[in-house]
Amino acid sequence: METMGDLAAALDASPTSDPAAKSGAGAATDASRIAEVKAWLASQFEAAGRDVPAFEYTPRSVAHLHSLASLSQARSRAASIVAADLRLKASEYRAEAARIREVLERVGLAREQLSPGAIGSAQVVAGVANLLNIRDTEMSSFVVAMGDLSLRKADVEEKRAKVQKESKVLLEYTRKAIAKLNDLKKTLAKFENEVGLHEAQMLQWQTNLAILDSKERQYMLQLNNFKAILNRVGYTSDINHGVLMEMAEHKKDLEKKTKPILDTLRSYQDLPPDKTLAALAIEDKKRQYAAAEKYLEEVLHSALNTPEI
Repeated sequence: METMGDLAAALDASPTSDPAAKSGAGAATDASRIAEVKAWLASQFEAAGRDVPAFEYTPRSVAHLHSLASLSQARSRAASIVAADLRLKASEYRAEAARIREVLERVGLAREQLSPGAIGSAQVVAGVANLLNIRDTEMSSFVVAMGDLSLRKADVEEKRAKVQKESKVLLEYTRKAIAKLNDLKKTLAKFENEVGLHEAQMLQWQTNLAILDSKERQYMLQLNNFKAILNRVGYTSDINHGVLMEMAEHKKDLEKKTKPILDTLRSYQDLPPDKTLAALAIEDKKRQYAAAEKYLEEVLHSALNTPEI
């Protein structure tokens, strides 16, 4: 059943007007429902010794109170049924107790005839029966209850062993995690101590990088200048280091071949002048010199035309 506090709260929370609910006033303000609500309120407040407070019966309040009354009445009926069943069981238990008491008195085992030790033992048996949640004190009931208790104990022990095993695994994981955390803390402290050294090294690398970048731009500028100079002098890819070395070797060979001729010509300078002999010697030297020049041109031309290997 609902308490008077719940009823008063429901009455206080009920609004005096609700435009949205007035659209359904035809069904909500039915006379029978209002009469049921009034009768229920009167019975509840009369049971509490209080008068029904005055309030406006709006469709919303009537609907709310009607549902509350229906719920309260349903719970009251259910409580009445349960109470009647409990009263019936109580009367049966009292009759059974009277019968058992009569039987015990007939066999001389009435409570007044038992010793304090026997009474204590009976109370212990009754307490154990209540603890084991059995209906009687028969040996079979105790055996079944103890078997069930043993099964539950075994199940609990199995679960306990499983939990202990899992706890050991988790403990091992925790220890490893703590050790790993300590290692990470040490590594972090080491890195923090080396920050200054690495910062100085980084600054040095940045300085070197700037210098290298400047050198790169300088070398690229020089390379472009050298390419421009080579283009101006007519350098081609055919003229390479190997060709120049071959030409130098040929020049040395030609110098070796022309050196005796030049020495001979220089020796003629010390002779007395003779026009006829001098003219013949000059013509001979001219032919030799022309032949040497022609040979030098052929060698240079063959060297330039020879493809690079």
